[in-house]
Amino acid sequence: MFNLLHYTSALMRSFTHCQLCGVDAQVKYSVCAECWDSLPWYKQTVQRQEMDISVACHYAYPIDRIIQKFKYEQQLHYQTLLSGILKELRFPKIQAIVPMPISNERLIERGFNQTLVLANTLAQDLNIPVWQPISRSHQHSQKGLNRLERLENIDEQFEINHSSKIQYRRVLILDDVVTTGSSIHALKLKLEELGCQKIYAACLAYADN
Repeated sequence: MFNLLHYTSALMRSFTHCQLCGVDAQVKYSVCAECWDSLPWYKQTVQRQEMDISVACHYAYPIDRIIQKFKYEQQLHYQTLLSGILKELRFPKIQAIVPMPISNERLIERGFNQTLVLANTLAQDLNIPVWQPISRSHQHSQKGLNRLERLENIDEQFEINHSSKIQYRRVLILDDVVTTGSSIHALKLKLEELGCQKIYAACLAYADN
């Protein structure tokens, strides 16, 4: 028999207790102080494809699992934590955020673009718009490809949305995880075609190749 009191009590605990350890009280972005301090922080830049990319964390436990659950299992309650992690980065003066596009096939498969969700939250915090002038026609796995093959494969995936009339000069590319940086590089080239002069990039986590 359904027990409303028991259900309400459990629901309240889920809102007040840390989303990671489930024991201590939430103090910052849905987690407790100890779990927040224990995240695999990086807070540095990595250079990929001759571009500096600001990275918040190492792609290590528990961030790797949190991103996977958020991205592939639609566990959107992690949005608060992941957005809070991004806010720990220092951003240059920008006019718009460009979330990493995903193909329609990926969108149907996942139900949402995880980077767009995070970009919307960050854009509200920075009081700037989200800009999506580039679409992604298809996505194939990069596994087993060498560096040159990866770049060629990625370069063919992005297309300029010519219906977009708005243009910005200083933008931030936002992605969830950076490895080779090939996707960010390909997107940067397309943004340069649109007249962007200052293009920065930021990611939640950095993973070794």
